[in-house]
Amino acid sequence: MCGIAGFAGLRGADSPPLEVLRGMCRTLVHRGPDAEGVSLRNGVGLAARRLAIIDVGGGDQPLSNEDGSVEVVFNGEVFNYRELQAGVRNRGHRLGSESDGEVLPHLWEESHGEFLAPVNGMFGLALYDSRRKLLVLARDRLGIKPLYYAITPSHVVFGSEIKAILASGLVERDLDFDSLRQFLAWEYVPAPATLLKGLRKLEPGELLEIQLDTGRVASRAYWDVPLPDEEQAHIDARIEDKDWENMVGAALQTSVHRQLVSDVPLGAFLSGGVDSSLVVSAMGNASTYSIGFNDPGYNELKWSRTVAEHLGVRHVSEVIQ
Repeated sequence: MCGIAGFAGLRGADSPPLEVLRGMCRTLVHRGPDAEGVSLRNGVGLAARRLAIIDVGGGDQPLSNEDGSVEVVFNGEVFNYRELQAGVRNRGHRLGSESDGEVLPHLWEESHGEFLAPVNGMFGLALYDSRRKLLVLARDRLGIKPLYYAITPSHVVFGSEIKAILASGLVERDLDFDSLRQFLAWEYVPAPATLLKGLRKLEPGELLEIQLDTGRVASRAYWDVPLPDEEQAHIDARIEDKDWENMVGAALQTSVHRQLVSDVPLGAFLSGGVDSSLVVSAMGNASTYSIGFNDPGYNELKWSRTVAEHLGVRHVSEVIQ
């Protein structure tokens, strides 16, 4: 799962000491029990807790380019990292590990604000370009991985969870009553708001650039759902249902298998519903897990066991009392 956190001073403001950065990182131990990485320079702190999945021994963060001028911490996975690694190596970059995330600072060197265009993955990331005095925050296209941030008059603070940001001591714990009303109505707070004033959630497909020497903040969507043009829509209208089924099935197989790249064993949560059942079916020989409850209105164990037996996968279930 992993988790990231950090801060940066704006317009030359002093930033907290290294121990504060480590304290922010400690709030995320449950997200990344395998390793801790921190970097504090030029008033910019980057921290990561790692759950090691790819290049277990060599992928500790922060990850950087050859001269260390660009550093990245990220939570998630770059699924097409092997193709990207081959590309950056062919273009003269040197990689110090087989970590999927090490391609990110090199892609930034090449195309800056467009560096995520070729990336297929799920992530929340922070990138610091010391030459440009720029901090970049970004979230994957569909918002699978979380990333929160706050911008005060003197600092920008970010983290995979809100408590990491609060541990910095730079952000007040002021309740946002409008967000509270939304939570009571909808049982969640729609992005970009959170329950705290001044603390925001980065939206799916959003890229935030903060110019540290001037404090200028620029936000944009680097990706949106593509819409078919008129010609493509006309072609799509003539495709039969069976062909659509075959294409969706093939796309699902490709997507699932791309995400099975790992140096450690993988498993899947199985509820017995359509989504998780299709994913486990595409995985093949899988290990699956389900959580049940004593309340029959919330207990899905019957369905998960039925699907597991049908697919012939190893299945473990637990009931929360």
